[in-house]
Amino acid sequence: MSSQMHNNEAELFLSEHPEVEAVDLLIPDLNGVIRGKRIERDSLSKAYAHGVNLPASLFSLDITGSTVESCGLGLEIGEPDFPCHPEPGTLKIAPWQRRPMAQLMMHMYEEDGSPFFGDPRHVLARVLKKFDALGYKPVVAVELEFYLLDQQRDADGRPQPPLSPKSGKRDEHTQVYSINNLDDYANLLEEIAEYTAAQGIPADTAVAENAPGQFEINLKHQDDPIAACDNALLLKRVIKAVADKHGMEASFMAKPYEEEAGNGMHIHISLVDDNGKNVFAAHQRLLEQAVGGLLALMPASVALFCPNVNSYRRLQPGYYVPIAPNWGYDNRTVAVRIPAGPEEATRIEHRVSGADANPYLVMAALLAGIHYGLENECRPGPETEGNAFADEEIGLPIRMSEALEAFRANEALASYLGRDFVDLYDACKADELSRFERHVSELETQWYLSTL
Repeated sequence: MSSQMHNNEAELFLSEHPEVEAVDLLIPDLNGVIRGKRIERDSLSKAYAHGVNLPASLFSLDITGSTVESCGLGLEIGEPDFPCHPEPGTLKIAPWQRRPMAQLMMHMYEEDGSPFFGDPRHVLARVLKKFDALGYKPVVAVELEFYLLDQQRDADGRPQPPLSPKSGKRDEHTQVYSINNLDDYANLLEEIAEYTAAQGIPADTAVAENAPGQFEINLKHQDDPIAACDNALLLKRVIKAVADKHGMEASFMAKPYEEEAGNGMHIHISLVDDNGKNVFAAHQRLLEQAVGGLLALMPASVALFCPNVNSYRRLQPGYYVPIAPNWGYDNRTVAVRIPAGPEEATRIEHRVSGADANPYLVMAALLAGIHYGLENECRPGPETEGNAFADEEIGLPIRMSEALEAFRANEALASYLGRDFVDLYDACKADELSRFERHVSELETQWYLSTL
């Protein structure tokens, strides 16, 4: 989009929304945490015309917001700024704000206008370009699980379910797909639906999951994977804001409770040709090649699917999360599922990622796997029938150190994501893991302090 068209978008929005006083400029970091700036209304046209400057070190922040200097984007190079420009079509009202405000997605570029290598959105765009030569366009949908929590911790400082707005009691049990649980939180869920509609986020169904206060909201399928990931992050922002308004906290942490289900992010993917036909429906061979590629790159991709130390609390035997690179038809116990349904809706569902993952990076890894499978005519091996959880074989890294080792060593995945990005991500996450492992936990003190 040209600078003039940019300005037209800004001017049209401001004329349609004279009440807007300020705009949040949003840019997701490596962790999928939204950073940025808040500008006043009068500065919006300037941001469209010239962008805004933000430090490159934004993409070397760990989950605590601290710069990881070993990434080489901080003091070593003088903390330089790089231009960030608006993403057309993402300027929307933020209806939950007390002050009349809007929000706008931004992305970082080099001084010469080329994409900045550390921006996850550009990493996904790099992978998507590879599908042009195949003549296929990915169509994707994202499903996100989350917990509603009491803003007050329990007596031991741990998270706890909220008090039901309907009964005033704290949930201890729930049933998956329970309508009663949806009724209990109807006002909150309806407000989420209202705000997503106001922002053009294609949110679909809400489902009560099988743990107290756990829900899932699905996004409708889109033929633009980058926009789908934008919407996934913006949906998180809406859910968190609405929960706060209702005196609760929403968390996408992979495993908030030791003995309850974790939060997953399931992604559905199909491919359409130039005529809009689903190639997975028409060509069983291409579907199996795509599955084969996903399974081949899956062990190396776990570092992106499960990016945090807590992610691996979810990715453990016995917790109903796939821990092996397997696949099957209409089987929810496998990592790659081919859901039942009409033939024209044939698609792949990826079930490994946690809701704490960065959707751009998960999507980039999945599309890299599919492209790799098609290019190399990969075979997936026999499908898994029955309960895959009963198989004691693990097959995927279930510790962060193992996942990072597989990630940095896989040249095929690096060729899709960019070696410079792989090195950046690895350095940031390895430092984060090192900091975590140096921490002396309460449990260690209980076990060892007086015993030894």
